[in-house]
Amino acid sequence: MCRNIKTLANFEPPATDDEVRASALQYVRKLSGTTHPSRANEEAFNRAVEEITASARRLIDSIQIKSAPRNRDEELRKARIQSAKRFGTASR
Repeated sequence: MCRNIKTLANFEPPATDDEVRASALQYVRKLSGTTHPSRANEEAFNRAVEEITASARRLIDSIQIKSAPRNRDEELRKARIQSAKRFGTASR
C-alpha cells in the first residue's frame, strides 16, 4: 500500500516515538490524499495523526514476536540493494 511506511516492530533498539509518528503521518497522508490539509481540515488531520500514533505505539509495544530482533543497519543495507535493483541506481 504505502512504500514509505516502514516496518517498526521487532527492531533493536525499538522504534522511537518519532519513527512511529512519521509512519502515522504517512498513513494519514495516504488516506486523506493530501500532504498538507487545508485550514478547514487541519484539526481533523492532526487529530488522526495523533490517534494513529498512539494506536501504533500500543500495537508495537504489545505484540509478541518469537524471532530475534532485526538489525537496523542490515535492514537499511537490504533496502538499498532492493532500491538499486528496482530503480537501476547504485547504492549509497
